[in-house]
Amino acid sequence: MRSPWLETLRKHRAIAVIRTDSLDLSVQLAKVAIEAGMGLVEITWNSDRPGDTIAHLRHQFPHCAIGTGTVLCQQDLLQAIASGAQFCFTPHSEPELITSAVAHGIPIIPGAFSPTEIVQAWQKGATAVKVFPIKTLGGVDYIQALQGPLGQIPLIPTGGVTLENAQAFLAAGAIAVGLSGQLFPPHLVATKAWTEIGDRIRTLLKQIQTAKAC
Repeated sequence: MRSPWLETLRKHRAIAVIRTDSLDLSVQLAKVAIEAGMGLVEITWNSDRPGDTIAHLRHQFPHCAIGTGTVLCQQDLLQAIASGAQFCFTPHSEPELITSAVAHGIPIIPGAFSPTEIVQAWQKGATAVKVFPIKTLGGVDYIQALQGPLGQIPLIPTGGVTLENAQAFLAAGAIAVGLSGQLFPPHLVATKAWTEIGDRIRTLLKQIQTAKAC
């Protein structure tokens, strides 16, 4: 284990990924997710005013871990850290970003596609590695296949995790999963169906608890 944050991951096993063009909507979705039981929330850096959103959520929900994602460059990373982000996802593996995040003491989870990229990110100091887009790579079977040679590296599949397969990803060896559209379907967001969204999140968390017990 490289970071206490990995223990937080093992406790919660799922990350709610929020990407919107409205600060108010981001806060509302985070509120729904947290009240439904989510302990890890990611506000993507290409959302509206992500730094302000993160700072607001850190103040309103101090018991949760609030981080960011879709960080593409050093400037994004430093602004995210200044806003109070507690972890950082990137869609790619950039050695300089990994090194910088490690130097600033923030968990960083770069995106990787192949075993070579996964190992290189880990060797550079990544806290965990985001396997993305998992749907394209083969889904649960790909995560399971990686466990033999790379089982020591904490993997977080995203980009194809659903309510139906999240438990299978965890059973296959993933330390956690990231979900966005599956938790916040556009039609439910558009109609402000917060109760239905909360129910989807509770369903996911119930399934994850079942996976933990296995």
